[in-house]
Amino acid sequence: MGSSVRRVFIIVILILVAAFVALPDELPINFGYGNFKVNYVLQRPPVSLNYGSFSFQRDLDLKLGLDLAGGSHLVFEADVTGIDASDQDLAVESARSAIDRRINLFGVSESTVQTAKVGTSRRIIVELPGIKDAQQAVSLIGKTARLDFRELTDTVEATQGAVFLTLDNTKTTGFTGADFERAKPDFDSTTGKPVVSFEMKQDSAKKFGEITTRLQGKRLAIFLDETPISAPVIQTPITEGRGQITGEFTLQEVKDLSNLLSAGALPVPVKPIEQRTVEASLGRESIQKSVVAGVVGLGMVVLFMVLNYRVLGFLASVALLIYGILTLALYKLIPIVLTLPGIAGFILSVGMAVDSNILIFERMKEELMSGRSWQNSMESAFGRAWDSIRDANIATLLTAFVLFNPLNFSFLHTSGPVRGFALTLALGIAVSLFTGVFVTRTLMRVFAKKDIQKKI
Repeated sequence: MGSSVRRVFIIVILILVAAFVALPDELPINFGYGNFKVNYVLQRPPVSLNYGSFSFQRDLDLKLGLDLAGGSHLVFEADVTGIDASDQDLAVESARSAIDRRINLFGVSESTVQTAKVGTSRRIIVELPGIKDAQQAVSLIGKTARLDFRELTDTVEATQGAVFLTLDNTKTTGFTGADFERAKPDFDSTTGKPVVSFEMKQDSAKKFGEITTRLQGKRLAIFLDETPISAPVIQTPITEGRGQITGEFTLQEVKDLSNLLSAGALPVPVKPIEQRTVEASLGRESIQKSVVAGVVGLGMVVLFMVLNYRVLGFLASVALLIYGILTLALYKLIPIVLTLPGIAGFILSVGMAVDSNILIFERMKEELMSGRSWQNSMESAFGRAWDSIRDANIATLLTAFVLFNPLNFSFLHTSGPVRGFALTLALGIAVSLFTGVFVTRTLMRVFAKKDIQKKI
């Protein structure tokens, strides 16, 4: 019994934390009784955790998709004039994949990135839900991010004082952004300024070690898209396969540059030809009707459980409420962009959460009818029903995996709304296994009495 009480305490703490996350940013509290009045707006601060190099920050806003909240519609034209006609389709598709990776690194999910051909023009169409600043999106997506490490000519090296670096007074070392394995924003341990830390590919680490050994004591110029961004002096050879790009960067510039380098350079130059902000494709009335339908459906499920299983049904309904709070909190923490297909995935997972409890309760009835005690029947029902619950949920998770297509297989669907449906369905199933088995079982052990045996 003591173990069950401790589990209840853990569940309560988890609910309180999830409720804090799930609540809206501003919660008005208005209360009055006689001369006593309370008029206060409860504001929730954003989540910010920093521990060493680990940093986690969330504004806890619920992200809505293009169909629910609108966003940005961008059209880019790819310059394929210098590419053979037989390779143009591959080059544009590679650019589309690079832009898609960049969008994911920028924290935008459920986006739509597709190619189109209008006459001889090759275009890439991008739809970004929730992004209202179209100009910022264009500047981030459209950059080619061609990074080149260049050594200074002997004439420039001999010059004392500041020199404006150009492509003419420098020459390439052969080390480019293509030699990077990954890049991330960081801070210089000495100055505390934002820098870009990078790791090189295994073959490239040896090449960079040879370059920095040869240029020890000299400057190594770093050019981004043919523009110099830094020219640090090589103090010691860099042979460990790791390095930093320093300069007068802001924190946002460091984040953007890291994302661009991690996502890779665009294989062809692109230029924006259209950018506009679009409103939600579904009207407010349609969204309200969807919410009402969800509430009515959930209410009918709770009513069925309570009427059919009495006390056990009530405990299962409490677990279902906990499921809703936890799921909404995870949507905000991850975060997940909610579209109408995503909401459908959530509602479907609610049905699967209830299905687990029905399997357990029906098995429990059979155990009680065979003459076993309440405690033994309950424990046996959870144990025996688990095999069916596990197999059913694994089958659904495999389906969600195929729909989400995390490996970006070309023969599978890669649409944002389909992936949103798969993601909310998979997340809902994971949470429902916790609430439908762990939470319900704990509540039954603590609050269900043996004398309710005759009432189920």
